[in-house]
Amino acid sequence: MLVVLFLCTSHEVVRGLMEAQEEEVTEEGINYVAMRNLFVREAREVVDVKVEKKTRTTHIRESAGRLEFNKTVNPSCFILEEWTEFRKKMNPDSLTHLPEFIIKPRGQTVWEGKTVKLHCTVAGWPKPRIAWYKNNVLIDAKAHPEKYTVENSFNMHSLEIKNCDFIDTAQYHASALNVKGEVSSVATIVIKNGFCAEHGVTFETAILDKFEVAFGSEGETMSLGCTVIIYPTVKKYQPEVVWSRNSIPLKQSKWVHTHWSGERATLTLVHLNKEDEGLYTLRVNTKSGFDTYSAYVFVRDSDVEVEGVPVAPLDVRCHDANKDYVVVTWKQPAVEGSSSILGYYIDRCEVGTHHWAQCNDAPVKYARFPVTGLVEGRSYAFRVRALNQAGVSRPSRVSEAVVAMDPSDRARLRGERHTGVLTVTFLKRLPLDSSVGIVPGEPSDVVVTEATKSYVVLAWKPPVQRGHEGVMYYIEKCISGTDTWQRVNTGMPVKSPRFALFDLEESKSYSFRVRCCNSAGVGEPSVSTGETMVGDKLDLPSVPGNPVAIRNTDTSVVMLWGASKDVKHLAGYYIEYSVVGTEEWMPCNNKPVKHTRFVCHGLTTGSNCVFRVKAVNAAGYSQSSSHSDAVVVQAAISVPGKATGVTLLEAVKDYMMLAWTQPASNGGADIRGYFVDYRTVKGDVVGKWHEMNLKAVTTTSYKAENLKENVFYQFQVRAMNMAGVSKASLSTSALECKEWTLTVAGPPVGLHVLEVRDTSAVVLWEPPAFDGRTPVNGYYLDVKKASAGEEGWKAAHEKANKMKYMKVTGLKSGTSYVFRVRAQNLAGVGKPSAVLGPILAQTRPGNNEIYVDVDDDGVISMIFECSEMKEGSEFVWSKNYQTMTDTSLEELEEPSMRSRNKSFTQKLYLPSLCYLHNKNKKMFLSVIPFKSEMAMELLEKGRVRFWTQVEKCTSDCQVEYVFNDVLVTQGKKYTMNFDKTTGIIEMFMDSLEIIDEGTFTFNLVDGKAKGTTSMVLIGDEFRELQKKSEFERAEWVRKQGPHFVEYLGFTVTSECNVLLKCKIGNVRPETEITWSKDRIEIAEDDDDAKKIERKDGDLTFNIGKISKADAGIYEVFLRDDRGKDNSLFNLTDTGKDFFMNFSNSSSDLKVISTEHGIILYSEVTYYNEEQRVGWLHKDAKIAASERVKSGVTGEQLWLKINEPTEKDKGKYSMDIFDGKDGVKRAFDLTGKGEGHCISQTRKMAAAIAERNRARVVGGLPDVVAIQEGKSLNLTGNVWGEPAPEVSWMKNDKELVSGERYTLKFEHGKFASITIAAVTTTDSGKYALLVKNKYGTEAGKFTVSVYNPEEEEENKEEKKGG
Repeated sequence: MLVVLFLCTSHEVVRGLMEAQEEEVTEEGINYVAMRNLFVREAREVVDVKVEKKTRTTHIRESAGRLEFNKTVNPSCFILEEWTEFRKKMNPDSLTHLPEFIIKPRGQTVWEGKTVKLHCTVAGWPKPRIAWYKNNVLIDAKAHPEKYTVENSFNMHSLEIKNCDFIDTAQYHASALNVKGEVSSVATIVIKNGFCAEHGVTFETAILDKFEVAFGSEGETMSLGCTVIIYPTVKKYQPEVVWSRNSIPLKQSKWVHTHWSGERATLTLVHLNKEDEGLYTLRVNTKSGFDTYSAYVFVRDSDVEVEGVPVAPLDVRCHDANKDYVVVTWKQPAVEGSSSILGYYIDRCEVGTHHWAQCNDAPVKYARFPVTGLVEGRSYAFRVRALNQAGVSRPSRVSEAVVAMDPSDRARLRGERHTGVLTVTFLKRLPLDSSVGIVPGEPSDVVVTEATKSYVVLAWKPPVQRGHEGVMYYIEKCISGTDTWQRVNTGMPVKSPRFALFDLEESKSYSFRVRCCNSAGVGEPSVSTGETMVGDKLDLPSVPGNPVAIRNTDTSVVMLWGASKDVKHLAGYYIEYSVVGTEEWMPCNNKPVKHTRFVCHGLTTGSNCVFRVKAVNAAGYSQSSSHSDAVVVQAAISVPGKATGVTLLEAVKDYMMLAWTQPASNGGADIRGYFVDYRTVKGDVVGKWHEMNLKAVTTTSYKAENLKENVFYQFQVRAMNMAGVSKASLSTSALECKEWTLTVAGPPVGLHVLEVRDTSAVVLWEPPAFDGRTPVNGYYLDVKKASAGEEGWKAAHEKANKMKYMKVTGLKSGTSYVFRVRAQNLAGVGKPSAVLGPILAQTRPGNNEIYVDVDDDGVISMIFECSEMKEGSEFVWSKNYQTMTDTSLEELEEPSMRSRNKSFTQKLYLPSLCYLHNKNKKMFLSVIPFKSEMAMELLEKGRVRFWTQVEKCTSDCQVEYVFNDVLVTQGKKYTMNFDKTTGIIEMFMDSLEIIDEGTFTFNLVDGKAKGTTSMVLIGDEFRELQKKSEFERAEWVRKQGPHFVEYLGFTVTSECNVLLKCKIGNVRPETEITWSKDRIEIAEDDDDAKKIERKDGDLTFNIGKISKADAGIYEVFLRDDRGKDNSLFNLTDTGKDFFMNFSNSSSDLKVISTEHGIILYSEVTYYNEEQRVGWLHKDAKIAASERVKSGVTGEQLWLKINEPTEKDKGKYSMDIFDGKDGVKRAFDLTGKGEGHCISQTRKMAAAIAERNRARVVGGLPDVVAIQEGKSLNLTGNVWGEPAPEVSWMKNDKELVSGERYTLKFEHGKFASITIAAVTTTDSGKYALLVKNKYGTEAGKFTVSVYNPEEEEENKEEKKGG
């Protein structure tokens, strides 16, 4: 029989239970719950509970009345109730109940640096344990006593948080736990400071150093990371960084570690498994929005131990856990091995042990298996192994641990929260002398939930009538067509309302029913399930639709396919690929994907691949789809990238010359041309974009014609290839169409390289689009290492090169270089071209050179052997890198090819003569080719060497040496040499005399072939060479004795000391070395002698800090019996140079913004107080004032401008001078970037004003209602820097401190007003007014004074009325 009790409030129920308990009951754990529920189970029926609020006084009065009435009217009933109360005390289990919060913790908002305390009161039996959490993380007060204090006094629990900081803003949970379950209550703590730094700030997020598509193998550790830039930077503000896999947020675990350093977000995947494969996304959340970045991570299977066995299954999970039963599911692997998978073995391990036990004797084909025979209350983990004919795979990753227990107990221990009206049902106890149990009733709703070839799973609901004990179950089966019921579990009844039956015959039909039992006996059977045929109910997936492979990048292909039709419980799809011509299929993904689009990464560039797809569910794999069309792995053709660097080269009255740089990416196809757009600009109004050229231009320059003079235009450029037109480039700034006075040439265009070798490369270019006022007469080529800075640029040659190509030599193999070219005309050298490169100096494998062969008849043949060629190749001869059109070469013979195979070909060049393209070829010429023209060099002692080198010659080759058409022979003046093995021809002269001015010629005759090379030495070139020859001879004579390797010079040390130094050579111990100043020798006992040092071959004279007294002529002499030498240094002449060295060490002017204004400054390496520094604004000297100051600090010269205005814009200059000469540094504050400094300064000043302005930060209510005659005391918290002025207002009139009002302002933070014995006249609108130099604010509130007697009279009047 059931009796329903209607409870007043949950508070009173708990209080009554606690008062009835006389002795403490020990707490129960999970094991006790499992043992008690074995034969004892509470029967609960849910009924509504009526909730009625009553005061404690009313409740006590009513309870005493009922007690007295029962004693008088019905004594026997009263005795029965006393006996019932006694039974409750004797049966502690009937008193236990879920914890309940009587008083919940309340959320609070406090100021930074304060202490906050959370309180709560909890009822429950056994006595609950209380734990505090911050954002779901347990608070360990003992580990951080300086931060947290947890107290429990008379069932009042509290958490104290000391010295609150911004990071203490969080959700705090109070969790109460006992054996009946767990409940929690949440309170939010918000920490505020006086100035919210991020208030009103719009954050911009940039994700840099992004991780790419990654590949790992099982067992490895992988880290993914990105650099995150948040602009602007706000102190203490941090974004929220969230990592997710396949759109599911990741949490910290033993497999996943995340880290945020403030600048870099890192995700570490420990011991990779296939479960870790997927699309990883980094999401950065700020108050202004969010930014994301995603890339795919692939996890390959580790190597198998036995060849041909399958790889491990994946994604092992546990479902539907009960007291002795759990369903384990998994996903099939991508690779079955050398044969199809025959089935799977499931292993289990009890948590805390290392012993794995196999759960099934025979392998199961179905990827879902019910594991029985678990021990209630214990935790288990599971793993799965796959089996094929070659053997058993490695085990999968271990599943999450699961506890074998009743789901209802699991729900109570997890602290399920029940919403709505609380319902409680009690079972009336049998008479005290009754000890007979109740046989349970029959179960209901017995159904077959799963049916496969291997097992059948039954499920049912417990009986309504089950007695006061728990129940267990027997399962019976009956073969279709018979009436014989056979008990399945004869040995031991099961405790869970689920059961798995094995060893059933396939294709036979069975019926099932269930009986309940307890200590009183076995109940009646349930209703039969009806006939169920043993077999797989879940079909294999159907074949996926035809796959389509689409080119994506050089290492990836996009796959699309049709979804499998009418498939149930689809786990996903596996994609495989095979290189055409092979039969080996490789997996693209090792974790099934559910979408019908997938990007297959990690493919080999240039390989020809086909793809196929198969679906998978718990029943197994589908058949593979048909093969896709073969696709070559290479980047898909797309529109080009944006053109860059659109610049103006020349402007005239009605046209403007534009140039730009080609896009960094051509989209996989050659760029066919460019389109130029323009629009007009009038002030802040811009017009619409119009096309300037309807036909694409093929060059990277364009002459925009038919423009209007003195009108401003903007231009943008779009590139085009076979895929379409790119997006427009960044538009130029507003450019005025008016004639330039610029005279130098524009930058050359079209830079490219040919003949890249280990130590050389040929750079070619096109003339600039704008020649300047005079034609271009030469070019300069600059080169630098790609890793060097701007200071690394070096000229590749000294004299202007008139050709549009140049071979750069002296490169270092394996090093990358960049190049640029500048054009020259009569007005000077123009701006450099766009940078070409980086170019790696390395000879590509398979590169051949053209070589020259001379036959016995003297016929010279140029031959190129090429092992690679294809159809459609043509022969192109070039001279000086231009196609040859000379008719004298029309008699070229073209013999048959020697090449044996066909493949790709490439263009090869023969420097200064010709090159061949794509084919073996012989060219017959009647000239002897020279590797180099005649050259000249100076040797030691002033000797002159003339030399040249021929490509190839025979042993019969003869040379004639001619000077001014006169044949010269070997003798005292001339020495000749001809090495026919190397082809080097040389002629030496010991010295050059005046009569040697003229033309030197080498004439060669080799059979029918002839060759001539000459050098002309006349005029200034000859005289300069003669001087050099005489100088070299004199130098050789000088160096036979003691001499100066480096002549006397000076340097300035880091301490600004002047050091005279020189380097000497070929000295002996007896060599005499003397110093002199102003022709006076410095003796050993002079003070200056202490400044002289000699270390090996270096002589130094340390002058120290230079002054006018140090000016003079310094000289060093070297003497011994072999000769003498001297070196002189005039310090008076270098005084100016030294000063300029100091001045030139100053950097260009720079500007920075501060909270007070702007600072212009220059860094100097050397500083001398004798030098004077002057500052000018708009060429007028700046006078020092409180607002504008200048000075020198350390090695910095500065000018400070406080509170800048628009008048402070303009050109600033700094002069460093000594009265005669000086250096000027200038800076223009009128530009956009520089003007931004002033606006930035104003913003900073506004932010400081906002932060420091006077304000009322709290303490004052909106409305104050106070009884007449009481005293009113209000305190407002104020803030401001400097401390604000405070005043109180009533009805817009200022109050004065006196007898009526007491006004105080303490510590610069607390303003108070006190009104003693308020009257109704004190009612009104009040305000606390605070003011400082940054602003004013008023904290307003209303005071309402009431008379309680008048209130009562008014109420009586209303009732009477």
